[in-house]
Amino acid sequence: MICIDSRFSQVKTGLMLFLLLTNALVWAGDIKKEKEPGKSEWVYLGADGKLVYKKSPKGDRIMDFSHAGYMGGGVALPELPVKVTVKPLSDANADCTALIQAAIDQVSAMPLDKNGFRGAVLLAPGTYPCSKTIKIMADGVVLRGSGKSATGSIISMSGDKHVAIILSNAVNQRIGNRLGNANEDEKGIKITDKYIPGGSNSFTVANASGFKVGDNIEVRKPVTDKWVNFMQMNDLVRDGQPQTWIKVGSLLITERRIAAINGNKITLDVPLVDSYDANYTNDETTMVLVNDVKRLKQAGLENLRIVSPPQAVNHTKSLYYAVRLNGEDCWLKDLDLMETMESVGTGGRRITIQRVAVIRKALHEGASKPAEFAPNAGQILLDHCSVEGDNVWYVALGAGQTGPIVFLNCNFVGNGRIEGHQRWSTGMLLDNCKAPNGGMDFKNRGSMGSGHGWGTAWSVAWNCEANSYVNQIPPGTYNWVIGSKGKSTPLPRPFNNSGPTLPEGIFDSQNVQVGPSSLYLTQLEERLGKQALKAIGY
Repeated sequence: MICIDSRFSQVKTGLMLFLLLTNALVWAGDIKKEKEPGKSEWVYLGADGKLVYKKSPKGDRIMDFSHAGYMGGGVALPELPVKVTVKPLSDANADCTALIQAAIDQVSAMPLDKNGFRGAVLLAPGTYPCSKTIKIMADGVVLRGSGKSATGSIISMSGDKHVAIILSNAVNQRIGNRLGNANEDEKGIKITDKYIPGGSNSFTVANASGFKVGDNIEVRKPVTDKWVNFMQMNDLVRDGQPQTWIKVGSLLITERRIAAINGNKITLDVPLVDSYDANYTNDETTMVLVNDVKRLKQAGLENLRIVSPPQAVNHTKSLYYAVRLNGEDCWLKDLDLMETMESVGTGGRRITIQRVAVIRKALHEGASKPAEFAPNAGQILLDHCSVEGDNVWYVALGAGQTGPIVFLNCNFVGNGRIEGHQRWSTGMLLDNCKAPNGGMDFKNRGSMGSGHGWGTAWSVAWNCEANSYVNQIPPGTYNWVIGSKGKSTPLPRPFNNSGPTLPEGIFDSQNVQVGPSSLYLTQLEERLGKQALKAIGY
């Protein structure tokens, strides 16, 4: 009997273990179905290999960022033929500004070819001391060095503080993505949709008869008391003084082109980043025709080094800056920027910045920080760029800037941070970017600055790595950190430290990378095919 009972007990125990193991496997399978590791809930590849987007109850989604870059993305940067070659002066200390400028002016006077190009000025290897700004002001002109290493072409900044190189035609025109105001003579057509979800590319207007496919337009979202209150930005105070986030009556302006018209339905070439809720705009969102755009086009700066004297000063002082670019379908590539501060600033749209490195050894002084990349342009792609330095903003966007603004495979070394920075910038994608000792922030800056408030909305960190993320969610919108390594840092609103911790944005598959590996490249391939990836070097 004892032997029989023992066998029965062993069988019973084995059966129980089998059932427990089976239940555990089923339970684990249910968890996997509910949230599969390595797969985003918000964007993922479906069974057909196409991207699937989760939408909010109102229809908001992560936008298609693939329109960022030269010519709207997926187009190779051109190689313009050399028209003039410049060599360093025999006197190694002689100022070369006029020499280089004369060569640029010579090429600028040449006729445009059928593609809108004139040609390149080539700097032979050597050092070029420059005490004043070099300017490219004509379409289709490139300044190209013979390499960005110590044996290549070096612009050595000297004299009074200045910008090393400016690419702009200096036409003063109120155009592009911005926080602005309307002219009295401008007549907008009312957009009749009661809600346009974030990430949408179409809407309905009261009367489309005055528009045609290809028109350049602006979508203008009015800033109202009701919206400012909804965003909880009506009570900013610093040092006992009230601060204004965004002035009521101003406009959040997004530039686009019309891709299709069907009756009164307008389809855009690039999706809108923001949502448009008639409840908070007083139902006064409009579309305005702005065809007379006069930006610099098809101009570039390539393959050289810019060196500044070390600047261990506060960024509010006069500085040596590297590059300012304001144009359309322009580019910067293969540049090393040594010791410049607030190094790269942009405006315009459809710009590629590729393999541009900022290296700062001199430590910036003061609590407020310089922004080494200020990509205040629409449809801008920064690919394989980098910053090395401490006490800096690696990236900071300006007021009212709207995407797509894409950082792809960029590296940031030091204790700096990346953020939208101020007054409702939207649509930034950090795609496979690394800041292992720094941070990536989509947050409310409260009364910092002069009332910067909500700095970023509708922005995404995708498969990134950072020491920390301050990811907060503005009312009625989203920010996403997806497949990214690093810790979350919940915070209250600055200058309100006794107040509540602000609601966190979306953390999806935290510390576990998701597929596809790159959101931008996958969106680009889906829209334009593999040849678009090859064209931009992928």
